[in-house]
Amino acid sequence: MINIIAKEPFGELRIDKVKLSDAKAWLIKLQDDGRGYSSIHSIRGVVRPAFQMAVDDDLIRKNPFAFQLATVVVNDSVTREAITRKQERQFLEFVQSDKHFSKYYEGIYILFKTGLRILEFCGLTVTDIDFDKHCINVDHQLQRTRKMEYVIEETKTESGTRLVPMTEDVEACFKKIIQNRPKPRTEPMIGGKAGFLYLDKNNMPMVALHWEKYFQHIREKYNSIYKVQLPIITPHVARHTFCSNMAKSGMNPKTLQKIMGHSDIGVTLNTYTHVDFEDIKEEMQRVCCN
Repeated sequence: MINIIAKEPFGELRIDKVKLSDAKAWLIKLQDDGRGYSSIHSIRGVVRPAFQMAVDDDLIRKNPFAFQLATVVVNDSVTREAITRKQERQFLEFVQSDKHFSKYYEGIYILFKTGLRILEFCGLTVTDIDFDKHCINVDHQLQRTRKMEYVIEETKTESGTRLVPMTEDVEACFKKIIQNRPKPRTEPMIGGKAGFLYLDKNNMPMVALHWEKYFQHIREKYNSIYKVQLPIITPHVARHTFCSNMAKSGMNPKTLQKIMGHSDIGVTLNTYTHVDFEDIKEEMQRVCCN
């Protein structure tokens, strides 16, 4: 959180010069830049006590962060629930069979089957896919700012730098993406990296917003055709679904933590609270019968 604040122009302001409108505008900017509600909630949780200390020391009269967060930024955290295996299968089968969206099938499949963060996925280049060792090298992410500047950043946490194993079907998807990848006359170079897997119509790397819109439009099209509606599905839902599926399959929490790139095992363990009665019954049968 300190690193995030230090990178922001807001972090350079004198504490006695910050107004309520400044505080609200900054949090709105963070969400516009792609920060999720939970991340902004954590950032506000660090900043608000600092301003409260200034109030207690009579340096300022009011705490500019003493407002309900949900009244200022959109609470998108409700969209971050895992979907069922059946819903995942229906979503993927629909994408694969759709004439327009099928060209994104491999990328969407990879998101569901690796648990990569969308910024990590967007930052992948051809050289990050190691077919010899059957793993994905995750050591950076791609961000596009509000000023339409492309930036290569470090992973979200130190634990985010990791090797993610690939299954055979994930490898096959990467091979198809690389095989069908357009060959632009000039490869976009960002932060010393080139060979990004997906390029947009301007031959620039696709970013999180592209994929979020694809997920949204796929779901809307599906729900316009079928009576049984799909819930909100986003790239982050795909990540959370992967984590949930691995937990339900009995994967060791520490192993899952490494794959997900969680810095705190508590974040991973929280996924294990999402199992339902049938999952618990199956796990008990498995353990007791072995």
